[in-house]
Amino acid sequence: MKDLVTTLFGAIGGPLILFVGLGMMYFVFTRLGINLEPIVSIVIALTPIWLPTTFFYILYERWMDYVRLKFALENGRTTLRIKLPQEVFKSPEAMESVFAQLHNPNGPENLWQAYIDGKSPLTLSFELVSIGGEVRFYANVPTKKIKNAVEAQLYSQYPGIEIVEEPIDYTGEITWDPKKYDMMSFHIVKKEKSIFPIKTYIDYGLDRMPKEEEKFEPMAPMLEALGKAAAHERLWIQFLLKPHAKKNFKTGDISESGTWEADAKATINEMSGRNNKKLGPNEGEEQVRLTAGERDTIAAIERNVGKYAYEVAIRAMYITEVNKFDGEKIGLLLKPFSQYDILGRNALGVRWRTDFDYNWFSDWNGKKKIALKKKELDLYKKRSYDDGDKKTHIDAPKVMSVEELATIYHIPGKVVMTPGLPRIESTRREAPSNLPTGIPFGI
Repeated sequence: MKDLVTTLFGAIGGPLILFVGLGMMYFVFTRLGINLEPIVSIVIALTPIWLPTTFFYILYERWMDYVRLKFALENGRTTLRIKLPQEVFKSPEAMESVFAQLHNPNGPENLWQAYIDGKSPLTLSFELVSIGGEVRFYANVPTKKIKNAVEAQLYSQYPGIEIVEEPIDYTGEITWDPKKYDMMSFHIVKKEKSIFPIKTYIDYGLDRMPKEEEKFEPMAPMLEALGKAAAHERLWIQFLLKPHAKKNFKTGDISESGTWEADAKATINEMSGRNNKKLGPNEGEEQVRLTAGERDTIAAIERNVGKYAYEVAIRAMYITEVNKFDGEKIGLLLKPFSQYDILGRNALGVRWRTDFDYNWFSDWNGKKKIALKKKELDLYKKRSYDDGDKKTHIDAPKVMSVEELATIYHIPGKVVMTPGLPRIESTRREAPSNLPTGIPFGI
């Protein structure tokens, strides 16, 4: 309710400030003896032109924030804990199928749904959490639209897992109290253009299904790092996913934008030299010769953009008690993301943090840093994301395919031996469907 009131006040605040400003200008000009009647007459005569336009640009963005927030709150949120089975014999391709099945742009069917109901893509949050060294897998998803689908897809691909709905979200144990907790938050996204993929499970050869003891598990360094948290520490990693889809006036967006296929095609044409010149009679001689690495990159781009995709932002948080901040845990938390880097193609990296390069200049009294930490904790709990760098938007969400997502978040096999990663002791099985029911005769 607080978010709705804040958003609604923001929508009303703009016009209110405008009218107050105009009133003050009128008062000042009157005091100075300036005759405003000719000016006011012209302004009033042009009201049908400038007033609707002004109101539209002032109110549009605020109104859309309001109706979309209302739509999201109506769908609710549920936190699901995913308990790992003893053995998983599937490659990350199983998780790729889960992400592909959950991809639902949820676009409006008409203008009423777009501008009044606020129907829009909903955010999914898949999370890796370490609570005092105990590593857990979570999914925080919309209750009405996504929850049942998440459970169904995970059970279908990983029959041995157990999914439990948490009555209280795990983030509730940490309340904002700078006298009790110290924390630091990081925004992690692709460093290069979205169309260039990171290193995926196919690059690791996991699509060829090697033997369990021969598997290379990309998530192992991250899970091991999370297991190193001390009893007073919390390490949270949040993968925020919003379906990548076209945007236009019908979907509630003024500026029209397509999906990443067009950008991929333009980049491939540039790399292959098709955009540099028109090929003449000697086409074979004039064609740009690609290196083996460039051919591999083009193949990876084509494979990547041919799959469902999400707009992805990753948030990592380190939380500890005051006076117990351990800077080494920051490196442990962030270094595993380099596991997915391919030089010359793409990488995952920190693009923003709740700190400044020059604290003595940017935040000499420390108040800005405290405000950023409070905001980040609040956004994490809401499963929401806001660009930290308002000037360059360098940490804005980037598009990632389901193949890339499945590489950095999937159910790991037994090859991961992290002590702090609990697994289900026995596999849960359903009762046979042909068991007799009722009370037998003669008893």
